[in-house]
Amino acid sequence: MEKNKKAGKLSFFSILYCFRGLWAAAGKEIFCMELKKLLEGVPCELIQGNANQEITNIAYDSRAVERGGLFVCIEGFQTDGHKYIPSALGKGAAAILCTHRVQDVPEHTAVILAENTRKALAMVSAHFYGYPSRKLRMIGVTGTNGKTTTTYLIKSILDKAGRKVGVIGTIENRIGDRVLPSSRTTPESRELQALLEQMRMEGVMDVVMEVSSHSLDLCRVDGIAFDAAVFTNLTQDHLDYHKTMENYRTAKGLLFERAEKSIINMDDPAGEYMAGRSGGEILSFGIEGDTALTAENIQISAEGCSFELLWQGKRLPVKLHTPGRFSVYNALGAAGACIALGVPLETIAEGLSENSGVSGRFQTIRSRKGYQAVVDYAHTPDGLENVLKTAKEFAKGKIITVFGCGGDRDKTKRPIMGETAGRLSDYCLITSDNPRTEDPLQIIAEVEAGIRKTGCPYEKIPDRREAIRHAAALAESGDVILVAGKGHETYQIFPDRTIHFDDVEEVRDAFGADCIGKDSI
Repeated sequence: MEKNKKAGKLSFFSILYCFRGLWAAAGKEIFCMELKKLLEGVPCELIQGNANQEITNIAYDSRAVERGGLFVCIEGFQTDGHKYIPSALGKGAAAILCTHRVQDVPEHTAVILAENTRKALAMVSAHFYGYPSRKLRMIGVTGTNGKTTTTYLIKSILDKAGRKVGVIGTIENRIGDRVLPSSRTTPESRELQALLEQMRMEGVMDVVMEVSSHSLDLCRVDGIAFDAAVFTNLTQDHLDYHKTMENYRTAKGLLFERAEKSIINMDDPAGEYMAGRSGGEILSFGIEGDTALTAENIQISAEGCSFELLWQGKRLPVKLHTPGRFSVYNALGAAGACIALGVPLETIAEGLSENSGVSGRFQTIRSRKGYQAVVDYAHTPDGLENVLKTAKEFAKGKIITVFGCGGDRDKTKRPIMGETAGRLSDYCLITSDNPRTEDPLQIIAEVEAGIRKTGCPYEKIPDRREAIRHAAALAESGDVILVAGKGHETYQIFPDRTIHFDDVEEVRDAFGADCIGKDSI
């Protein structure tokens, strides 16, 4: 009789598993897996409870725990997940995965010890959702600048090839043409695996994702098999977390160890290092050196750039809707990834040319008075320099730069960005970016130290809206106003509040009746 009950239970869970796609499409998740199977291959030790029970969900936030779930204790930067075990138990957690022995856990609750619960979370999440990355073509893009644009260029090419594409990144996540919200560049492993499985169930063939250095270092992408990985560039950023450029470079290199094919920008000084970390085939690209994939006859204007794409003796024309040499590098990285995946070169050239650009990436707003503004996400010294150099190529008048630096982030880049802006601009307005918990005036003072070295005239206007309006008032025909740092973001974070703030909206309001039509990308 007991045997039949057990068989009936397994049959019930099998039915749930078979119909999970229908439930997921309705916004519900129904997954389950026996605990001992869930933990297969995970370096851990069961020190209490029964490993034969079914686990119905995985959570690392105690508020998300459901009855029969596994609660994974993460020792984070702000708090320690072990503190929330009582809350998870109150929600009905059937198992606890932690890094040290804990007290007052009921005997019937399974307790598992693991040395690294972030890595364990990634592994059990991949297992729980059936390793969806193995059933999809996965393309990862990493680097300091250009990740978002490169992913959308790849999507444009794959769309042209007739593939259904998923996108995971800073601005948004996408399943085909359907947009899903994004809270960080690379989601936490549990959400990432669930999203990949959702994409698989909805017919996605290829997934293009931005892979941040944080996600690599914090094991979020562990358990994902990458068919191709693209390296864009490496410049100073995130030293508040990584502390040194060597650590930052090492974290980025982790992606290429697990990729079947690596597409490397060999014009970047870190290219050799990334190639050395590659665990598979390497496709090199660049403009200046001897690389397998390159571009020639590059022409840049305010409207975009054109070039000839060269690969194995073939030469095809490409026209991009965003200007700048950095745009050519992004296009080469995207083309290299698609070549590695077997997409015909003709389709690649067409897909690149049809891409209209990305929100907040060199997004142009024009005024009837003859000047224009460029809104860009540039928030690193190298990113700011690239955008300013591009603006100088077509500006007929002055370059007026409105920018700031984010709070609670790498402080060492603030004077560097100030010096970069001062060196390449005719006038600067230092303002607030996202101050977060820091004093906006202190951040501005640190940026100001860099500008002073250049002799460039400047003003300090902490209110970003006021700074943008003042820039518009200063501009004359032929001038370019660069509003840098926030790009696609539609918010501004202060110590005590977060408000709606969109640089594109603010520029259009500042231009008023003189704004020409809608903003263009």
